Amino acid sequence: MTELLTKETFLKKVFNYEENKDWKFEGDKPCIIDFYADWCGPCKMVAPILEELSEEYKGKIDIYKVDTEAEQELSAAFGIKSIPSMLFCPAEGQPQMAQGALPKNNLEEVIKNVLKAEK
Repeated sequence: MTELLTKETFLKKVFNYEENKDWKFEGDKPCIIDFYADWCGPCKMVAPILEELSEEYKGKIDIYKVDTEAEQELSAAFGIKSIPSMLFCPAEGQPQMAQGALPKNNLEEVIKNVLKAEK
């Protein structure tokens, strides 16, 4: 099940950008953060795929969603200009950003190669 993040939960579970200038991942397992909006057509296409992946990779990765309308400060902190945008956060190393509605097979490749997670 994907989890909706607010700025407060993002700071605790992903990255506290108010305290750290350099990336410091706060989570205990790799994650995908989907920056979306309710009115966005491509976001609606990606949502069920992310739900499927959250079940398939349960316990291996976390999948979070950030509503760019409700969390404008958080979106601005990551320079989100188009949606959907996804931030892939490995447990070790730097996060990577992807824009657009990625198909499931592309997301699975990123999960394997960037997040280093297997089903």
